Amino acid sequence: MSARTSTELSQYFNYRPLTQDQRALYEQQGYLVLPQILTEKGLELARQQCMKAWGNEKKTYSPDATWLKNALLQNIHHQAQIVRDYYFNGPLVDVAEQLIGPNIKSVTSQLTFKMRGNTKAFPWHQDNGYGELDPYNAVSTLTALDDANEDNGCLWLIPGSHLQGQFDLKRTNDDIVQGNIIDLDIDDNRSVAMPVKAGDCLLFNCWMLHKSDGNFAADRDRRILYMRYADADAVEVYNDNQPRLGRLLRGETRFDAVRQYEAAMD
Repeated sequence: MSARTSTELSQYFNYRPLTQDQRALYEQQGYLVLPQILTEKGLELARQQCMKAWGNEKKTYSPDATWLKNALLQNIHHQAQIVRDYYFNGPLVDVAEQLIGPNIKSVTSQLTFKMRGNTKAFPWHQDNGYGELDPYNAVSTLTALDDANEDNGCLWLIPGSHLQGQFDLKRTNDDIVQGNIIDLDIDDNRSVAMPVKAGDCLLFNCWMLHKSDGNFAADRDRRILYMRYADADAVEVYNDNQPRLGRLLRGETRFDAVRQYEAAMD
């Protein structure tokens, strides 16, 4: 556990357990928006530390670069203390426990940015298509560092689409490593835009169909902190059912490798 107490962390994060109505709504529609999960102080610090990390590895958008180069920075919790606190000990861990069960691990932390000038869309997909985990109850969380709407590339999703289950894409571990992009043939007329305010968190089921359009705003970025949580015993279907490594946050796991993974990280 972090050396920082929940009282200390509450200056950065708003801890609010889900209500029964929110949990029922999540099961029905497959997503929820949690308003202002970051406090003003937490949002400011997250921006500072995330942009420092981004600046160390990235530059401005280039039309000649890959989407991995332009829009993605993996394992941001390795570089930003505020993200590490949020990822391991923040309110989303409580939310994940309510939605998944008592045994929880962290499995993904990323910055997913559409900086001004990046007008490339990211096509329809399920997050479990990029990293298929079993059991199929992983939760994706997207915490906005900027206000996001249709102008600067907010997410679009299809309410209830998680009830269709996993699309059979026959993706391999090489597809995951190389970042090969999924592009599902989905009827856009079924979709709804998901505008959010800076500090809000959009979370959704691993089978939720979603996409984002490009950032066409001349003066605004669209910066997101993406974190994913899963059952502590979740395995990677695309990788011969090897255990997905992630820090054990709550409960128990049958995998020693998971129990030891990042256990000493503070």
